[in-house]
Amino acid sequence: MTDKKPFLTPGTSLHAEVAQQLRHMILNLELEPGAKIDEHALCERFSVSRTPLREALKVLSREGLITLAPHRGARVAVTSVEDVRELFPVIGALEALAAELACKQITDLQIDSMQLLHDEMIQCYQARDAAGYAERNQRIHNTLFGIAGNAQLTLLYQHLSARTHAVRYVARKKPADWERAVVEHEQMMSALRQRDGERLAKILKDHLTGKAEVVIAFLENPLDAHAG
Repeated sequence: MTDKKPFLTPGTSLHAEVAQQLRHMILNLELEPGAKIDEHALCERFSVSRTPLREALKVLSREGLITLAPHRGARVAVTSVEDVRELFPVIGALEALAAELACKQITDLQIDSMQLLHDEMIQCYQARDAAGYAERNQRIHNTLFGIAGNAQLTLLYQHLSARTHAVRYVARKKPADWERAVVEHEQMMSALRQRDGERLAKILKDHLTGKAEVVIAFLENPLDAHAG
């Protein structure tokens, strides 16, 4: 880790910029699951003090990308196969409920906003920008929960989703897997525009089932999952 990154993006705080750089490193496997975070090396790389770095690590910890342990430092989060098998169906059920609630009250303006995010996500897919794709994808799902308007549902989703956030995007898709995910997102937007909550709920559940299969394949055989 020797290349220094430029700072700052206009309108972005220092710790937010560091968090974005670290997020990119994790989602692109420059920092692999379970890897210990070398704070000194990262401070050198980013030309920052420990304070913004540690604030950035707290942000990523809340997102589920980093684990923080007293006197043991920070590590890139690790998710087990059993975690995936238990959590993904629950997350899928929460997303399905959010879909049904959102479709009952979503406005045309909100649909347009989600379409813009979707279009940005597709551009990231075409550029093979995994970190950018992951960030837009998460914003789409968060926006859906916001429109659903159920605070307790959102809190539960955020808690469970954070536990799988890292592995969901570190698990590199084979080209066919990624293409399938993009097609499913196109179907989601179609159902959303039609305000078809039942259809959108089923698409989201099926999408999570497919994602779980990809993640489990990655966890059981990372080298094979990265092939192609």
